[in-house]
Amino acid sequence: MEYPDAPSPSPPPSPIQDRPASPDLPLTMTASTVLTSLPRDASSALASAGGFDQEKVLVRFKAVGSAPQLKSEVRRISATQKFETVVTHLRKILSLSPTDGLFLYVNSAFAPALDEIVGNLHRKDDSR
Repeated sequence: MEYPDAPSPSPPPSPIQDRPASPDLPLTMTASTVLTSLPRDASSALASAGGFDQEKVLVRFKAVGSAPQLKSEVRRISATQKFETVVTHLRKILSLSPTDGLFLYVNSAFAPALDEIVGNLHRKDDSR
């Protein structure tokens, strides 16, 4: 039962003060409808952003628990493929149905999203 006179468990949120607009701020990419071309630094950053060092990356599978061992634990996959391609390929090799559980981890640490790009996962691994 709630009591109307009881204090609320947390203080009411305080409003965030608006800061005056500063003309010194750089123009954001969202303002590109006004621009006829991208600034030089943005163009050079975008040119190098999508590329991968290697066209294909090595994926090493290691079975844990009661999972069956694979004949070949190392596979090559295009760096531009999504992680779901790896999952689908492994399901096919192990003859698993879509309802069977399959858990994949990168470096025994985290399970990436299915739409994660394999080349990006490889990049994260190299950054250690």
